[in-house]
Amino acid sequence: MNKQIQLLDLGNKDYKETWEYQEELFNRIVDLKILNRNSTAPIPTPNFFLYVTHPHVYTLGKSGDVSNLLLSEKQLTEKGATFYKINRGGDITYHGPGQIVGYPILDLENFFTDIHKYLRFLEEAIILTLAEYGLKTERSPGETGVWFDVGTPFARKICAMGVRASRWVTMHGFALNVNADLGYFDNIIPCGIRGKAVTSMHVELGREVNEEEVKEKILKHFSELFESSFI
Repeated sequence: MNKQIQLLDLGNKDYKETWEYQEELFNRIVDLKILNRNSTAPIPTPNFFLYVTHPHVYTLGKSGDVSNLLLSEKQLTEKGATFYKINRGGDITYHGPGQIVGYPILDLENFFTDIHKYLRFLEEAIILTLAEYGLKTERSPGETGVWFDVGTPFARKICAMGVRASRWVTMHGFALNVNADLGYFDNIIPCGIRGKAVTSMHVELGREVNEEEVKEKILKHFSELFESSFI
């Protein structure tokens, strides 16, 4: 089992280009797993973790409802945003500047074969990271992601998650609002959930946050939870 994870920070990159790159890495792992089945000397499968920031974009998961996008094609263009239907779970979400997006592309057979546990570990890495800033967040039953004030009229989401897994290989991941322009969320029904707000670290803390510092803290907690090391 290979518990090393190759870290790749793509900087600011177009959503479609990044999605295609994810697919390339995903297929590389799956193809190797198929090859290993008939091999007497199997080759350890690699794991990847992509960090990226996307230009303004809305993405709709495979089970999502397109009516949760509240903009026409013309309005999307006017806002400088794009829209894609994609192959992750979940409904609609927004990505853009001021948001940290993480795409773990892991062979879970290197760690554990439990998708539910995988999602809970993703959430936990974010919860532990936010706790370092004095922010108390939690899970919301039946709603993937990380939230404030669950069960109250003030419930608000700070981190969205949506993954795809096949042959125990994962792709897609999480989007944490750090210094995000929350106005872009007004153009959708986030994650298809009505009546709940979205927030960002800079709003909760009342100051701009160092995104590189947040990235490092996420990696620390991710590494501890998955008992892995980044290379």
